[in-house]
Amino acid sequence: MKSLPQISDAEFEVMNIIWKYAPINTNDIVDQLSRNKSWNPKTIQTMLFRLEKKGVIVHEKESRIFVYSPLIKKEAYLEAEGKAFVNRFFDGALSQMVVNYLSKHELTTEDIDDMQAILDKKRKK
Repeated sequence: MKSLPQISDAEFEVMNIIWKYAPINTNDIVDQLSRNKSWNPKTIQTMLFRLEKKGVIVHEKESRIFVYSPLIKKEAYLEAEGKAFVNRFFDGALSQMVVNYLSKHELTTEDIDDMQAILDKKRKK
């Protein structure tokens, strides 16, 4: 998989809106983000510009409005970020990450059953 560009946490929030509602225009992106954020519309437009410059979104002009679509799938981005996280903090050892998490957090019986089902399914493949 080709290396994906790094995006900030704020840019990721913008991307979540685009992934969910694409194709989506600038006004609708601002409206969606305004429900939970107090960001200035110019700040959002700056993030859209940066995301386009990074090659993760593209726009088309419809009348006087820009309409944005993602160039990468959310699943591909999350996969790349997950792999980078494990590589960066746990030297690529997924089991080390899981052990670290489990040593600091309690799991419910349901959590354990869910994880076991995932592992059983993976083993059968």
